[in-house]
Amino acid sequence: MTGSLSGVPDDVTSALTARCNCGAVRLEITEPLLGASYCHCKRCQRRTGTAAAASAGVKTGTFRIVAGEGQIRRWNAGDGFDKAFCEVCGSALFAQNPENPDQIAVRMGLFDGDPGVRPGGRQHVASAAVWEPIPEDGLTRFSDRVGA
Repeated sequence: MTGSLSGVPDDVTSALTARCNCGAVRLEITEPLLGASYCHCKRCQRRTGTAAAASAGVKTGTFRIVAGEGQIRRWNAGDGFDKAFCEVCGSALFAQNPENPDQIAVRMGLFDGDPGVRPGGRQHVASAAVWEPIPEDGLTRFSDRVGA
């Protein structure tokens, strides 16, 4: 039974899709994201070449690699999450907890459409880039990581 003009039942939500810059790796998230935040740590600065990285948390069991699993490479400094990236174009894809693989944060720049969440905080602001001041945007700030 349909309850919307699109012909899609009201109780069915469409999946979020995401992809790397070259399209070799494609991702799908089947339920709404848990939330999002900016990270200002040095690793994120170096990984992205920017002052901060925006990532969104994924609910357990809703993340799927649709294409390009063989093109995904991972890096871990030894004390944090694996950083997944596309070996073809270098796009940062997601972070994944090696001790709890269901804990995933997708890089927000990958989403094909509106991900439905906006960053609600800024973490690791103590190591923020001096060359780009953090804007006065009203977001909660954490000196170290979220909740610290």
